[in-house]
Formats: sequence, structure tokens, C-alpha cells
Amino acid sequence: MSQIQIILPDSSVKFFDHEPSALEVALSIGPRLAKETLGVKINGSKEILDVRLPLKDQTKIELVTTKSPDSVEVIRHSCAHIMAEAVQKLWPEVKVTIGPVIENGFYYDFDSPFTFTEEHFAKIEKEMQKIVAADLPLTRKDIEISEAISIFQNMKERFKVELIQDLAAKGAKTVSLYNQGEWFDLCRGPHIQSTGQVKAFKLLSVAGAYWRGDEKNPMLQRVYATAFGDKKELEQYLLNLEEAKKRDHRKLGKELGLFMFHEWAPGSPFFTGKGAIVYNELQKLMRDQYRQRGYQEVITPQIFDVSLFKTSGHYQNYKEDMYFMKADERDFGVKPMNCPSHCLLFGADKHSYKELPIRMADFGRLHRYEKSGAMHGLTRVRTFCQDDAHIFCMVDQLQSEIENFMTMLNETYKIMGMKDYKIALSTRPAQRMGSDQVWDQAESALELALKKLQLPYTINPGDGAFYGPKLDIQFVDALKRPWQLGTLQCDFNLPEAFDLKYVGEDNHEHRPVILHRAIFGSLERFIGVYLEHTAGHLPVWLSPVQVIIMNVTDRVNAYCEKLQAQFFQEGVRVEFDRKNEKLNYKIREAQMQKIPFMIIVGDQEAENNKISVRLRDGTNINGIEAEVFINQLVQAIRSREFEFRGV
Repeated sequence: MSQIQIILPDSSVKFFDHEPSALEVALSIGPRLAKETLGVKINGSKEILDVRLPLKDQTKIELVTTKSPDSVEVIRHSCAHIMAEAVQKLWPEVKVTIGPVIENGFYYDFDSPFTFTEEHFAKIEKEMQKIVAADLPLTRKDIEISEAISIFQNMKERFKVELIQDLAAKGAKTVSLYNQGEWFDLCRGPHIQSTGQVKAFKLLSVAGAYWRGDEKNPMLQRVYATAFGDKKELEQYLLNLEEAKKRDHRKLGKELGLFMFHEWAPGSPFFTGKGAIVYNELQKLMRDQYRQRGYQEVITPQIFDVSLFKTSGHYQNYKEDMYFMKADERDFGVKPMNCPSHCLLFGADKHSYKELPIRMADFGRLHRYEKSGAMHGLTRVRTFCQDDAHIFCMVDQLQSEIENFMTMLNETYKIMGMKDYKIALSTRPAQRMGSDQVWDQAESALELALKKLQLPYTINPGDGAFYGPKLDIQFVDALKRPWQLGTLQCDFNLPEAFDLKYVGEDNHEHRPVILHRAIFGSLERFIGVYLEHTAGHLPVWLSPVQVIIMNVTDRVNAYCEKLQAQFFQEGVRVEFDRKNEKLNYKIREAQMQKIPFMIIVGDQEAENNKISVRLRDGTNINGIEAEVFINQLVQAIRSREFEFRGV
């Protein structure tokens, strides 16, 4: 065999007389690097492969070491195996299924005759620690399908047999097994070199899960866990987890009286009077932005003949996520998105290039079918409203419109105090409409705009919408968790499907391009995320109750009522707590409701026409002129200050 060349990130080349593994390449550089190597990425791909696999000639590699941010993915994958071995050592009658890595951890599904509890977790963790301490090497072996089926049949591991048979049906000839000591599992990898490379782990919870997500299949027990290469990282994660429980928007929503759910309307939130204030204030913010930036707000129907969705491609590509009904012997669909109806509006009139871009916004209700197991408070619902808009423009207007969108998003997020977000360019999915040439054009337009704006971004291959690539905006919250919120999608396909046209400067007909865009995304999801980000401490302009007045004694009630009228006249959302309770009780109750300002009125304040203000962080400011505070507060509300700078 001629020399095999492996290309390193700095473009230097390593030569071998055979197809080396990534581990061999690392060893050729140095023994310390080899010891720290956990995986490898090849030819610019994000996918992490096993360090034991042979590399072909001219392969460009990036080694994933213990210092790499994404090394935790390999560690967690291997820790799932360690957990499965520990369970079967303790209870041999338990059968194993699958154990994938998920965001922030991993899980393993077990077929167990008993229910796992916290007491079981302690035993499992103790056994896992023994396996880690043994520092068992993980070895990979490829075997024939028939041999693998025979092995797992003899072990009575029927779920593994089913998985292997499915692989055989897809044409696989061999499968890979990974051993750690005497225990082994069916897996394609990647895996760490030895169990001792797992430095910290924790079992978190258990839940029921149907085998392969099908309710007709057996119910399994899904044990969730996490692992890190460093104990400090685990400790910080567990602290964040506890903080996340306190910030859970479902808990906060109930405590603050913002929204509720009912079994008769699954996945469909009810917003209370207070919750509706938050909802409407967010819409008002966007409407103010629309007025400044040349958007027209439209209202479109919710139910359409299915022909609309067949034309748009939703029926062919999205019908599993839609609701349908029959009326007058016709089939109708409830709209999951506004774009098809906006295409009808655009197509109803003739347009000149002089009119473009046309920016069409819509707060219409949308409905999408989410499986019951996927629904989660406000962040995953079946009915919602988006700050949705579609921009119909010419190709040569794309760059300026993308730039305008990013400027608008920046300004909006600044108002909301959301400073940290990431951008991902999501490219063509396997199931899509339109030619590769059209997709090339759309993807290039988005990428060029990002480069011109000098915005950092990552590529998210295959995650675009079926009609076009998109920019996904991931907001990073106070606990460093990423949330998908805003989006910008470049679409050359729907204008073609709906035969949309405008008359150009050359007096000929041309196709417009559509930019689908949202900044908050779903308002329901945004409110859930924002509650967790702020721990329920909403900025004063967004708070359902902005001021609460508390009397120390009934003697000052007339003055409190006068103050309440003054606040109310200026448009401030104010309440007067006149309950016959001690002041400390009233303060504690207001703090629980996270009301920004508590106005405390006693005899001295009433006599001097002044007020004492207590902030929700406990700060007290005494003896302020009422009119001065009211003016400062009104200015802060009107300018949507994120942090009140008055008093």
C-alpha cells in the first residue's frame, strides 16, 4: 500500500503505511495527546467519530480531546454504557434497549420488572463508580449480523435482536460491539478509551417511555443522567438545575397568576387577565417596531380548503403536524403557519417593483399537532401566536432586508435585556421542495448577508424548513441555556408554487422572494423562556401590576386612594392593598408577586404629601415627592427601560 496521508488542522501532514486510527495519529504527535484524545471529526463535519476507526487517505481531521468543548458528548455516550452495566450487575433480570446522548446529558431505557427509585439510584451510582475506578478499556469489534443476532438471542436481549434485525433489513452486513471488561453493548460509537476518563456523573430522574415511542409497544423505564469530564462542571450544572427548578415558568406562571391549562384543551394555554397584559404588551412592542419599519399588519383566516396546503407544500411535507376537519363535504385544514395566506393576499393584486418590499405582519392564531409527550408548559403547545411577518421583495433587496431584520432583532432584544444570542444557518433538509439551484441561491443569500454584517454563525446542516434555508436565533438565558426563538427564512419556492409576480423596471413579470421572519417566535414560548430568564422579575413596563400601594393604617386611606387615582390617570397599572394585615405581611405578599414598586404610606407620608418606595430587591427610599416619582416611573414605562433608573 502506498503512503496514507492524514491532514491536521494546521494543514501539516502525517504519513502512515496503513489506514491509521485517530488514536494512532494522536500517538504519532505525542503520548500525552493520545491519552487525552476521545474522538475525531473528519473533513469539516461536526459529527464526532470513534478514535478506533481507520482513516482513509487525504482525510482532514480534528481531534476531540478532553479539553474540547464537545468532548462531553463522547463522555456521556460512554457513561450510558457504564450505567447500563451497573444496572445489569445489580439486577441481571433487567433488559437493556438504547442509551443515547441528549442535550445536557443522556438516558438509557430499561425493561425492568420493578420501578426504579431514588434508593436504586444510589446503588447504581455506587456500582458505576466501581466500573470507573477499574479504568476498564473500551474495545470495539465488528461482527456479522447473524452472529450478533445469535449472541443477543442467547442473552434473551430481545430489544437488541430487534434493532439488529432492522439494521439487516436496511442492508447492513455487520454491526459493532463495544466491550468494557466482560460486559458489552451493541453500539456504533464514539466512545472514550477507558472507563476512567469519566470524571463526574449523576443520575437525575426516571420516566416511562414506550419502546420506540409507540404506545402499542412495551412501557420501559427511562433513566436520565448526566456526566462531565470535570467535577466542578457537574457541581455547577447541578446548581443550575436547582435554580432552573425555581425558575420553571410553569411554577412561576401559577404563582404569579399568569396562565393555566385544562385537560379539556390539551396543549392550549389560558391566559388570565394578568397574563394577557404581558401578552398584549409584547404585541404592542412589535406593533411599535412595525410602524417604524414599514410593516402592514393583516388579518387572515384560520381554516382553509386543503387545496391551499397542497399548493404550499404543507400537505405533502407537514400534514402529520396539522389539524384537519370536514365541512360541506369539503376537506379543510387549520393553518399551522401564516405564509400560505399571505401568498394569497399578495397574489390578489398586481404589483410593481416600485411597491417592493411589501412587509406583511400577522398575529393570527396558529395550530400544530404536538404529541402529548412532547408538550411542555408554554414552550411546546398546540395553539399559539407568532410575531410573524413575510417580506415580499426582489432578489437585489435581499441583503438590505436581512440587514434590516437583524437590526430590528438587535434593538428588540436590547429592550428585553437579552444580550446573548447565537446564530445558526440551517441548510436544506432531505425532505424539501424546489431544485438544488434554488436552494443554492437561497443559502448563499443568507450566508452573504451574515458575512457582510460580520455576524458570527454556525452551520446547522439539514435543519432548514422544507421550503427554504433559515437563520435560527438561539437566545442564551441567565442559566446559559440556549433557546430557539427568532428566525429568518429565505424562500424562493412558495412564490413559484403560488405563481406570484411583480412587474419589474423592464416592464416584464418577475418572481418575488419571500423572507419569513419572527423575532420572539411564538409569544407563548417566548413568555415561558423569558419568565425563566428573569426568574419572573419582569421589567416594569411589562409587569401586570407595576405599583402596589400599602397603607400602614386606615387613617391614610383617603391619601392612598388619591395616589392610586394619580397613578391610574397616568396609565400606570396600580393596586391598593387595603387589607387589615400587618405591613410585613403585605410586603412579603407583594414580593411573592414580584411587583416592581411598593408604595408605603403612613401618617407622616400622608401629612407631608410624600411617599416611601420599596423596590422588589428590598431597597427602601423614604420621603419622596409623589409627583416626582410618578413622572420618573411614567417616563421609564413609556421608554421601556429594562432597569428603572429613577428615584
